[in-house]
Amino acid sequence: MDILHFLQYAFIQKAFLAGSFVAITCAVLGMFLVLRKMSLIGDGLSHVSFGAIALGIFFGLYPFYIAVPLVMIGAILIIKITEKTRIYGDAAIGIISAVGIAGGVILASVSRGFNIDLFSYLFGNILAISTLEVISSIILSFIVLLTIRFFYWDLFSATFDEEYAKTTGIRTSTINTLLALLTAITVVLSIKVVGVMLVSALLIIPAVTALQIAKRFRSAMFYAIIYALLSVLCGITVSFFYDLPAGATIVMINALLFGMTLLYKKIG
Repeated sequence: MDILHFLQYAFIQKAFLAGSFVAITCAVLGMFLVLRKMSLIGDGLSHVSFGAIALGIFFGLYPFYIAVPLVMIGAILIIKITEKTRIYGDAAIGIISAVGIAGGVILASVSRGFNIDLFSYLFGNILAISTLEVISSIILSFIVLLTIRFFYWDLFSATFDEEYAKTTGIRTSTINTLLALLTAITVVLSIKVVGVMLVSALLIIPAVTALQIAKRFRSAMFYAIIYALLSVLCGITVSFFYDLPAGATIVMINALLFGMTLLYKKIG
């Protein structure tokens, strides 16, 4: 089968379209998360999303309608637990993450096991993405990216010098909450692409890879977007032709790009 014939499939077009928007969103947001040492929040919220999706399937509702608000609540709880108690951020993430995954397992058990729908959300299935999910991905990606654009300088200042940002009047606690909420939306977006178990990779690896070669923040963000797009588009293509799981293939290509970048940096 040639590449032109391959691109004529409607499900491939939908996968490319949704995957591209999600890749760009993850790359942009991932830069802020990695530099602020908040990258593990994506992993924690992905576990919360597992519980939320299980809840949606249990009640026979469209999972994303349940997942978006519940994961956003989980993000706020992580921030509030960190701010109001003597618990560090990683511990707060661990608490919320454990509750989310435990809730999902209980719901799956009550509903007589992990059905096919829940399994597909665990490991991603972008080749089976629906038109509604494509539209949702595009709309939510635009919301996240426009919010980042509007609060760009506040996010930038808080990322590189939080104390200085406070002195200039930036409400860093509000910015932290905003970043957590944007991460919650992005995590839910990414689940169909790479699955609950691999969401954090799409947020972290392109950003970390870009930081190996970029000298400025904006150029790092540009490289991260390129790496994320390459991994998603190539991952979908490879998974189709070689009958491999799309989510895992995307992550492995991300890892390959990271390794190649490290090798290039060492040789250069």
